[in-house]
Amino acid sequence: MTAQPLAPGNRPHAAVPAGQQTAVGARVAARQGVLSARRSEPRPDDGRRPVAWLHIMAPPDWSVTPSARSWCLCGYDRHAVGRAAVARLVEDHTAHSAACPRIARTLEGRTAA
Repeated sequence: MTAQPLAPGNRPHAAVPAGQQTAVGARVAARQGVLSARRSEPRPDDGRRPVAWLHIMAPPDWSVTPSARSWCLCGYDRHAVGRAAVARLVEDHTAHSAACPRIARTLEGRTAA
């Protein structure tokens, strides 16, 4: 197999060097119209922070056993496996939320504001 000759318009040629560009205007002219990607003021902080969590794993298949975990910054940490135990843990988590000193302190600050 032999290479076919290129047509006259398809032959490689040397690139033409670009001429020097002259600077026009002040140096800062290009920067004046550029918008910043950052917001001038970040979102205001409302002071809320997560204190207690309840994570329930309940797969859609009824043959799989559900599990749950409830934990809080005060040190409360419980784990349950099985439908009845998970239901009890949800009730315990709700009761703990009402009695926890960390959550009560957080709610006091929010209602006072």
